[in-house]
Amino acid sequence: MPLARALPALILMTILTVLPTSILAVPAASTPPGGTDERKIVVLDDFENLDGWSVATSPGTRLEIAQDVGRAGRGMRLDFEFQDGAGWAIARKEFRLRLPDNFAFHFQLRGEAPAGDIEFKLVDPRQNVWWFKQRDYAFPHEWQPIAVKKRHLGLAWGPGGPLEDVAVIEFAILPGAQGHGKGSVWIDDLSFEQREPTQAYTLQPVISASTSTTDHPPAAVFDADPATSWRSGALAEDQWLLLDFLRPREYGGLVIDWDPDDYAADYQVQVSDDGNDWQTVYTVRDGNGRRDYLYLPDAESRYLRLNLQRSSRGRGYGIGRMHLQSYEFSRSPNQFFEAIARDNPRGYFPRYFQGEQCYWTVVGTSGDGKQALFDEDGTLEVDKGSFTIAPFLFTDGRLLTWADVEPVQDLANGYLPIPSVRWEHEHFWLAITVFAAGPPGESVLYARYRLENLSAETRHVTLFLAVRPFQVNPPWQSLNMQGGVSPIRELSYADRAIRVNRTGKRVEVLTEPDRFRAVTFDQGPIVDYLAAGKLPDRDTVDDAFGYASGALEYGWDLRPGEGREVYLRIPFHAAKTGPRAPTDIEASAHANQLLEQTRREWEARLDRVELKLPPAARRIADSVRSNLAYILINRAGPAIQPGTRAYARSWIRDGALTSAALLGMGYTEEVRQFLQWYAPHQAADGRIPCCVDQRGADPVPEHDSHGEFIFAVMEYYRYTRDVGFLREMWPYVVGAVGYIDALRQQRLTEKYRTDPDCLAYRGLVPESISHEGYASQPRHSYWDNFFVLRGLKDAAAMAAVLGEDAEAERFAAMHRAFRQDLHASILETMKLHRIDYIPGAVELGDFDSTATTIAVAPGGELGWLPQPALDRTFERYDEFFRQRLENPTWEAYTPYELRVVGTMIRLGQRDRALRELEFFFEGQRPVAWNHWAEVVWREPRTPRFIGDMPHTWIGSDFIRSARALFAYEREADQALVIGAGIPPAWATSPEGVTVKRLPTWHGTLNYRMAMSGPDTLRVRLSGDVVVPPGGIVLHSPLDRSLRTVTVNGQPIPALTTDTVRIDRFPAEVDLHYPGIPAQ
Repeated sequence: MPLARALPALILMTILTVLPTSILAVPAASTPPGGTDERKIVVLDDFENLDGWSVATSPGTRLEIAQDVGRAGRGMRLDFEFQDGAGWAIARKEFRLRLPDNFAFHFQLRGEAPAGDIEFKLVDPRQNVWWFKQRDYAFPHEWQPIAVKKRHLGLAWGPGGPLEDVAVIEFAILPGAQGHGKGSVWIDDLSFEQREPTQAYTLQPVISASTSTTDHPPAAVFDADPATSWRSGALAEDQWLLLDFLRPREYGGLVIDWDPDDYAADYQVQVSDDGNDWQTVYTVRDGNGRRDYLYLPDAESRYLRLNLQRSSRGRGYGIGRMHLQSYEFSRSPNQFFEAIARDNPRGYFPRYFQGEQCYWTVVGTSGDGKQALFDEDGTLEVDKGSFTIAPFLFTDGRLLTWADVEPVQDLANGYLPIPSVRWEHEHFWLAITVFAAGPPGESVLYARYRLENLSAETRHVTLFLAVRPFQVNPPWQSLNMQGGVSPIRELSYADRAIRVNRTGKRVEVLTEPDRFRAVTFDQGPIVDYLAAGKLPDRDTVDDAFGYASGALEYGWDLRPGEGREVYLRIPFHAAKTGPRAPTDIEASAHANQLLEQTRREWEARLDRVELKLPPAARRIADSVRSNLAYILINRAGPAIQPGTRAYARSWIRDGALTSAALLGMGYTEEVRQFLQWYAPHQAADGRIPCCVDQRGADPVPEHDSHGEFIFAVMEYYRYTRDVGFLREMWPYVVGAVGYIDALRQQRLTEKYRTDPDCLAYRGLVPESISHEGYASQPRHSYWDNFFVLRGLKDAAAMAAVLGEDAEAERFAAMHRAFRQDLHASILETMKLHRIDYIPGAVELGDFDSTATTIAVAPGGELGWLPQPALDRTFERYDEFFRQRLENPTWEAYTPYELRVVGTMIRLGQRDRALRELEFFFEGQRPVAWNHWAEVVWREPRTPRFIGDMPHTWIGSDFIRSARALFAYEREADQALVIGAGIPPAWATSPEGVTVKRLPTWHGTLNYRMAMSGPDTLRVRLSGDVVVPPGGIVLHSPLDRSLRTVTVNGQPIPALTTDTVRIDRFPAEVDLHYPGIPAQ
């Protein structure tokens, strides 16, 4: 998916509105040194009239602006409706503002609408768009003040540069996850605040308290001496500690180190600007002392007060140290927990809170739409954006975490989507295996934890399974969702089941634990208790902050070689609970039986095509089957999706190429279902939407979509010969061709025929952002136009099959004309930019070999493209590739480059293709799970966005390229090409190469390739292939010139020194080589 298509969103900070509280008297406000804090506030719009406001919407969206009762006087009401599910609605007005060094925008907001995305946007004169975005925002029914400070704004898109001026202010509303939203939002009191330049706080705050004891003054909480502390008097339960910053200042939280004996179990954090009116911004209940982390997002005040209400043992309060944190501390919940993790031993928190990249795989059933993530350290995320279950071991007085072992990953049989992680320790072996079973809509997730004593003596060990408010996805995975934390507000255990949040997931505990216990965030993270080898005393908690945690405990005395198993069952869907065996032994036996059944089902499902290769090449066969499984799992019903988190949407681009991979490996029904589901989303004007999700069709125009859809329909026919399906899709294809023609007409006007500056654009479709690199500025990309060419070619072929003679002639003429215009454009662009390769876009003349592969496969333009430019494109890629190998200073790449492997095969560059494939295999992380993320960073632990994992559009690119090693269809001469990517080592190995049940456009192909003597290679071809007009072209894999060739015992001439054309089928082909002289 395009990295630039959507940018990571900022977290919306809202001002806390709470009732003022007044307790014990506090000192009168003092005048801050240097005078008062002056701030200039300008009212931009009080909405007493709506002059200047206008509306912009996507197709299928309605927005009306009306005047209504505001917070004070009148306000602006936005009435919106997303009729097609997806889309956007924008209210905008021009404002000419020169921005100071520091500023804030303020407005009042309320709504009566379903949760959705809301954006506050600034557009500068250079057309940069800066935004402040909240996903799935729950609109408050009462007026709520919103402050958007300079630091909250991020660049959404545009040419770049600093934010210095404002030309337009926009309020944008987008539908939430469910789409089809309708409602109203009110806005009032839009103002602009000129704030003092951001500067470090250099004053010394004045600290006071209700009481203190001798030698323990209030100021001790901020001094650097660890031996000092503040202690209150012991008589009064209600006490306070006050900080006067002497002027308003921004901060983000507090860290308090309490006296281990006398700490506040209950207290409030309060803020004030004048020392008289107080707001409670945080409340702690049942604190455990130790170190408290207080989350105070976007806090700003002159005064801060701890209102202490209940002492741990009724003898007053003691604080050793208090640390006031900057606003970055609570910029987001993820940054808050990252700060906490830094204060704890490595392994107590997820790897990503240590600033380390982590990797994971997907677990689910085919086409269900619900998937779990399982990471390299053995942590299980049970559903999208949900909590995780993490294992810990306690033995010999020590807590063992992922950081204390070397986790080893595996897949069942080396390729089945049943992953395991094994912790290997000196004395113990813990294996975590997860799998999903059941039909779509009823699937269930299972997790097995098997612990074994490897030592020669009996050992006591405790297995803790911790339920925690963290996802597997790290925080920097922020495209279309936010990784990192996942709130847990309620946590309870009863009847052998853990309930996480009242309307959330249920974890059925199939193996009876010693106990389950839970804690709120204020009582400390559960890992603090695990480190002491014990659990707290509650099995049910409600956490107002939303970050509760808990753990199951299993303690055993394991004899040498003895093992124990624990099974958990987590239904993906809200449904009846499954049968639970009455004993642990029976439960374990049933779950293990289900695991074996799941393994057999996946073996059968992935056995459509068999590739039997020598051991050195087994990785190719295993990765093909694994990525096929991941494609099936990533689907949501009929929708083919490249991922389950960041990319849990269905793009026709990804879907068409993934469909080609599925068809080429024998999966037809999944493609049929996908196209039947996608086609009805076509717009009335024939436009094929770029993307569809649960909200409906995405309105963004991307001009590759129409050709991709037509290609996918015809590709299905080429493999199945299903004329009935072709007829069903025909109206959609005709509409798409009409839309393509309308696009083309925009570049066939007089201007594009005569203006020298426009000749390169003549006949192309207009610019769009479909290509990954052009999201910030639409371009006339050849990516779009190669797919248009493919679509027109297939539409003409389809019409001929269906007997639609008039359309066949018309579409064929359109295809010929467009091919001519496209090739002329390529040559003109090369001339304009003085380049010798096929460019990526007309405007840029950029080098983009990964996009150019589309012209070769699936475009089928090899033989029609300007050959010198095509050869130079991939020679230049090879130069770049070799430089990357020789000077490994590259930072990252996207494995979409796997497409190049298939193109190199088609260009006769076998050795280059195999060298590239070997390099890309190094990007599989972890290696044993046989898949790729969307981005591969050279340093594996670099904490950066990697897209979904496994990313199955990339997986499909690999499958298509891997298939080309063994067979591909060549359109230029209508030939079936066999063995073009097989190296000598495979063919001459004892195992040889065997391909079974491989679908092709011309029928099912089987072949066996092996040496039958020192100078003869025998290839047996079987199946039901109908020899195409261009014959079957067999490549010799050996680096030796052919001497003679026999087919079914009859000699035939070689086509070249390393290829043979075969015109009969089935066939037994013997390739004879000159003998190698004895040395």
